Amino acid sequence: NRLDRPLFCFVAPHRFRILARLMDRLPGFRDFYPEPLPPTKDELWSMDARNHIFGTWRAVARRYGFREYDGPPLEPLELYTNKSGEEIVGQLFNFVDKGERAVALRPEMTPTLARMAAAQERAYKKPFKWFSIPQLFRYEKQQKGRKREHFQLNCDIIGEMDRAADAELIALLIDSLRGLGLTSTDFVVRLSSRNAWSEFFASRCPDASKAYEFFQVVDKLDRTRPEESAAKLAPLGFKLEEVQAFISSGQPTAELQLILDQLAARGLRDFVRVDYGVIRGLAYYTGPVFEAFDIKGEFRAICGGGRYDHLIKQVSGGKVDLPALGFGMGDVVLFELLKSRGLLPPFTAGLSAYVLIEDESLRADSLRLVQQLREAGLATEFSLTPAKGDKQFKRALELNAVHTVRLERQPDGSQLAKLKHLKTREEVPLQPSEVAQVIAAQAGAGK
Repeated sequence: NRLDRPLFCFVAPHRFRILARLMDRLPGFRDFYPEPLPPTKDELWSMDARNHIFGTWRAVARRYGFREYDGPPLEPLELYTNKSGEEIVGQLFNFVDKGERAVALRPEMTPTLARMAAAQERAYKKPFKWFSIPQLFRYEKQQKGRKREHFQLNCDIIGEMDRAADAELIALLIDSLRGLGLTSTDFVVRLSSRNAWSEFFASRCPDASKAYEFFQVVDKLDRTRPEESAAKLAPLGFKLEEVQAFISSGQPTAELQLILDQLAARGLRDFVRVDYGVIRGLAYYTGPVFEAFDIKGEFRAICGGGRYDHLIKQVSGGKVDLPALGFGMGDVVLFELLKSRGLLPPFTAGLSAYVLIEDESLRADSLRLVQQLREAGLATEFSLTPAKGDKQFKRALELNAVHTVRLERQPDGSQLAKLKHLKTREEVPLQPSEVAQVIAAQAGAGK
């Protein structure tokens, strides 16, 4: 234990490796930093941008009459295997908990919604329109636009069979993207029909048990080499050429035409095109399905959804039978798209006021003023410890404060507040009780 040795000589090398690992986040997971992001070579995500996206999602969904819900991030494993089969387990974060229950972190929100809707469906008049912004988890290979966790806007309409509900949901999807500044030159909604595909399949293959396998092959056509797709289709009794011909036909069925007509009436027809290349791989879809893509084709699908009229019945074991439809829009691809199009606004701390405490004998009175401003809803900061006036002023500029306020003691013992607008450098004397009202009035006038 010689004290003349450098400290690092007493720390084993493996300890440094452990400490280094503790500083790393798990692969596929994200840290969200406030803007401006710290300089680093790592991929960083903006909390301000996330709040901007979430705020737009919530505002648009509420305009459409949707109400927000949420559920637990941990669910029984059976909720997912019952819907998607045992093969989904390889994609999940699952384990046996201390109560010997097989559980999983939710990989999607629709099964949770189906469970909740089935449990309390009598409490709500149909149709009911719900939305949620859950964090979802999938243990899968990381790719561009895909993480092992992400947030997702889920919007669903429960208890309505009419295709007006499908048009309503697609309109909400379009307006959610328009609300973030995207236009018809940035994205397109590709509309298809599982009913049309089911009829196509049944006309050529009498074995209904092979339908799911067929849909899986079709869903991956644009991501699989043609010869590989042809080899998978052949045992099912299909030729790749006839599948491609059906996709190319692009003729809307009667149900799709109803949806298109309603979207046209809203002025949203330019955002949608019929594309039978969209089939959605999940087995529970039953009718119209759709996906939103960026026009340039630089990213994965922005959003996907459709009808799942039998899922609630399946989840409830036949006790509740309600038609349903919905979509999910992930934040990862959307963030990258907005960033590439320059549609993310600048994010700053945006303080309304910084209270300068240049006279420590006035600290208690200054703290009272700080509290008054905050109770008035104004973002306000001050120096927690004594500091020189120029240092405090510099801090106000760093925090992008609109105003500084400082109290001065007058010869008669009264106090006066000096309010300075940092952009114009105009300073006005006020009674301390007037400061909050004046700042709020200037903010309302856009000053």
